[in-house]
Amino acid sequence: MPYKCLVIDDNEIERDALEMHLLKISKLEIVAVCKDGIEAADVLSKTQIDIVFSDIDMPELSGIALLKSFKNHPLFVFITAHSEYAAESYEVDAIDFVLKPATFPRILKAANKAIEYLELKKKVSSAAEAVHEAPANHGDHFFFKETKGISKLKYNDVIYIESLGDFSKIFTANDMHIILVSLKNLEKQLPKNSFARVHKQYMININHIATLTTHEVHMNYNFIVPISASNRQELLESAIDKKILSRFIKH
Repeated sequence: MPYKCLVIDDNEIERDALEMHLLKISKLEIVAVCKDGIEAADVLSKTQIDIVFSDIDMPELSGIALLKSFKNHPLFVFITAHSEYAAESYEVDAIDFVLKPATFPRILKAANKAIEYLELKKKVSSAAEAVHEAPANHGDHFFFKETKGISKLKYNDVIYIESLGDFSKIFTANDMHIILVSLKNLEKQLPKNSFARVHKQYMININHIATLTTHEVHMNYNFIVPISASNRQELLESAIDKKILSRFIKH
């Protein structure tokens, strides 16, 4: 069965363009197309929706305010011309943030991310616990549950971790694991001397940092992870500044 989605944008041209993009994705069914947040709120109160593709800056009720108005809201993909909304959208756990003009490849990527999350949630919805052994203070490794069973992983094999809402993706050099543990809870359990939060949606193993730039962390094995300004400063102060070679040394 296709996933039911809702389209919201107060600009008719952009609303029609988004609808045309989504009609090309076979796993989606457009239930309604709304011209503003108020009309969308009425649809959401009466209809089960899986994914909302919404503009943010709309009169009377913004996309973010719409999301906040529902306790058990569907997944939201925000599509906006205003990049300054990115941080706030991730604070309310939007599944993705797309800048206008929204091309079909970018909309497809966002849709696939939401679909992947929904399908994973179905697979592990019966799992009571995803972490078999609390990682903290257990030597050089930890255990976790995934759909194929209980797996063991060494801390140093983890390159970075990406949030998928209630789930997390753990990336190693040659593999990727998906577990039913939020990034917030992983952050509390993983050793702080090796792992650092660099973004609302990402945590890295600092032992695998290759290069740090203004907006990205280039990791070993050619992985690139975004980093926020505040997290970059915290990373510099807590882990990197102490190890930077000094230009001048006092004798």
